[in-house]
Amino acid sequence: MDLKKYIRSIPDYPKKGILFRDITTLIKDENAFKSCIDKIVAISKKINFDKIAAIESRGFIFASTVSYILNKPLILLRKENKLPADKYSVNFKLEYGTATLEIHKDSINKNEKVLIIDDLIATGGTSKAAAELIELSGGKVSGLIFVINLFDLGGQDKLKKKSYFNESLINFPGH
Repeated sequence: MDLKKYIRSIPDYPKKGILFRDITTLIKDENAFKSCIDKIVAISKKINFDKIAAIESRGFIFASTVSYILNKPLILLRKENKLPADKYSVNFKLEYGTATLEIHKDSINKNEKVLIIDDLIATGGTSKAAAELIELSGGKVSGLIFVINLFDLGGQDKLKKKSYFNESLINFPGH
């Protein structure tokens, strides 16, 4: 199934000059969503990992479903001040601003292998922050899987330079 045709493109969102790739049109179609999850599961099965980490918020949709199918624990990587217990925090740059990502300190045991799943990679800021949180927690990044890669913004290349395995299902230009 060509998942690309299920992604809606919205110009000038969330700010002028950004072409937003909207996954809500993919997840509202049961066949497209199932195909997407099946593809993520197939990639995941080739990776050795103990837990799945989901990046807030759209990553939760895909990672929780894959976690259920593969019977793996799910870790939430949340935006600033969303986690109630002791946490690690990493600040990072986005294509259109700055943000903070956090993880509970008790989410990962030393040397546990973690697969990170998110809906999209653009400049790689959020993904690199997610990987830093896994490592700060004592874990090891087994890989990252994205539904969409905005290939001309260079995020996946940044992850490859850090020797992180990463793969995406769909490629779009960023602008």
